[in-house]
Amino acid sequence: MDTQTAHLERALIALRRDLHRHPEAPGQERRTARAVARELRKAGLAVTTGIGGHGVVGVLRGAHPGRTVAYRADMDAVPGRDIVGGGAAPAHVCGHDIHTTVAIGIALVLARLRQHLSGTVVFLFQPAEEALTGARAMLERRVLDRTRFHARVEEIHALHCGPFPLGQFAVTPGYGLPGQDRPEVALSGTDAPEAARRLAADIGALATVTPPQQPADLERMVADVQTPNGPLARFVAARARVQEAADGVDGAAKVEVASRCWPEERYVEVREDIRRLAKSYAGARVSFPREPFPAMVCPEQDARRLARHLRHTLGRDATTRLHAAFPFNGDDFALYLDRVPGTYTFLGVRTPEAPITTSYPHYPDFTPDERAIGLGVRAMAGWLATRTHGTHHLSHGHAHTFRTGE
Repeated sequence: MDTQTAHLERALIALRRDLHRHPEAPGQERRTARAVARELRKAGLAVTTGIGGHGVVGVLRGAHPGRTVAYRADMDAVPGRDIVGGGAAPAHVCGHDIHTTVAIGIALVLARLRQHLSGTVVFLFQPAEEALTGARAMLERRVLDRTRFHARVEEIHALHCGPFPLGQFAVTPGYGLPGQDRPEVALSGTDAPEAARRLAADIGALATVTPPQQPADLERMVADVQTPNGPLARFVAARARVQEAADGVDGAAKVEVASRCWPEERYVEVREDIRRLAKSYAGARVSFPREPFPAMVCPEQDARRLARHLRHTLGRDATTRLHAAFPFNGDDFALYLDRVPGTYTFLGVRTPEAPITTSYPHYPDFTPDERAIGLGVRAMAGWLATRTHGTHHLSHGHAHTFRTGE
């Protein structure tokens, strides 16, 4: 694995730089998808394009019988509105260009070692992760199910760039990322705009955590997620904004809410709090989605098994463990883990001595250390080869047990 990765590293960095120069918004990943398909076909994989939009599926069959394992990489860039401080255009400030490049590197390495590979690896290059729509679209195309190209996928894995030191992988046993709930409250009456502003403030006060404002806040949050029973073991994050009626219509306003919490069972409590607050305003009408977007929770035993593999192959200091979820981030990888077990691990991309904003997704100066590409390829190529060969199945995926009362 190491020798093959070393031979590919310069070409992979060049590929990442090309993808970085051509960011494409969620659902618009045409050029990126073409580049992915081209590289996979050159390596001899069976490739299908146009899956769930611009998604690409590459299938690599080993020379020996074994299990079928999937690896997901997201391809889209961050829309300008979602960049911290705002941006004029989409930009790769979340590391999806790194994710795509790492996945291609894994495919290239394993293809070169095909004669030693057992089983099948299914590579999912997913569109529209930033919009939380791409995973669902690909799953609706049955990418995990048995097809003429591969047997049913038994487990799935992914890396995501994170604000951890270069060379370190942050595993997430029993944790992951929160989901999101998006209720709305409609108000009417001559004082509706002012009432909506008061209600928005009331709902915002439900939050137990606030978004980081300074680099020191980011540093503290990264430390907190690595602290057992720390301040982020339980949280509510809530943002509420007022949308007044268009065209100058008086007497109507709406409060749009985005909330995240951990554990996700707390959505029941948060929804009740929002209903209670809204009752204080005459004529307020509260509406909720049927259920919140699910949290991504990685089975504990699976992440621990990956950590042992990484320490064995990369060294004792190769991993850190998260004991909490980042309150302000999400990922639709949750939908895959609802179907099959797997792991989601943060790839450390922080250059030594660099400001934390250069490695924290969505910040405008996000500049991941490109040496992380080779490290990610080396780590996950070995892990996937182990998983396709192994007979030890991962544990069952996370079950969403909350009840919304809707």
